[in-house]
Amino acid sequence: MTHPTHLPYGGIPTFARAPMVQPEGDWTADVAALGIPFDIALGFRPGARFAPRSLREASLRSVPPFTGLDGVTRLAGVTFADAGDVVLPSLEPELARQRISAAAELVRDRCSLPVFLGGDHSVTYPILRAFAGVPDLHVVQLDAHLDFTDTRNDTRFSNSSPFRRACEEMENLVHITTIGLRGLRFDPDAVAAARARGHTLIPMTDVTGDLPGVLARLPRGKNVYLSVDVDGFDPSVIPGTSSPEPDGLTYAQGVSILAETARHNTVVGLDVVELAPNLDPTGRSELLTARLIIETLCAVDEFGAAQPGWTR
Repeated sequence: MTHPTHLPYGGIPTFARAPMVQPEGDWTADVAALGIPFDIALGFRPGARFAPRSLREASLRSVPPFTGLDGVTRLAGVTFADAGDVVLPSLEPELARQRISAAAELVRDRCSLPVFLGGDHSVTYPILRAFAGVPDLHVVQLDAHLDFTDTRNDTRFSNSSPFRRACEEMENLVHITTIGLRGLRFDPDAVAAARARGHTLIPMTDVTGDLPGVLARLPRGKNVYLSVDVDGFDPSVIPGTSSPEPDGLTYAQGVSILAETARHNTVVGLDVVELAPNLDPTGRSELLTARLIIETLCAVDEFGAAQPGWTR
């Protein structure tokens, strides 16, 4: 007997209706989601701990495969898994980082493209440690903030510091391109340190004034980890975030940047962080963020001819 498919508001939510697996289990997939409900490293409003669950629910609106107006079907035959959430201690950040890294390694070993559902941006550092064996690793970061601070309020592992910590530890992490930078609060030491390391810092004014020029500055032919902080987007697009900054990315600009990255590189991982669904009573923040993840995967499927192990 063939059972009918649940409507988006029915059934147990997993990401894109993927089968639920355990990170250490006997499974493989092209794409696997791992939730990281952690937000105790924030400097402002909490709520990102609720994002993995809300993104799973929102993803039920966009379950692949999809056929567009152009007649092209995307994500057909691409296999998905949902590895659940990392089990995290409530107030032991070092233990949390250890568990995040261990779970990320398990998931990465079993899929071609892991998708990490944060969580505040501090979780990107322990996630990246699972990619220490990837040669010539580049990060493309969509973000209003640089997140390269050494310390904030005597704290070295806040959501302001994930890339500083990762660069200190990982010799294979050779370059970071940060797009969408803006606002009044920049740490001069962090900016100087990122520039001294040769990172590409692209302010939002460049995106607004010359998007094709920004796309031309993206990596080419590299192993790329995508880190999407939703505060990179304008608050009118995604208001549900701890530290919104005005005059950010439009949805179309964000999709263009992610698609162009997928077109020219091998995408080895993707995280989406700083979504605080409790701060947006309309629910559109999680709907658009889930859609953004799916569109990024569509771009990898469409353009990522170099994607290793990706079944089509």
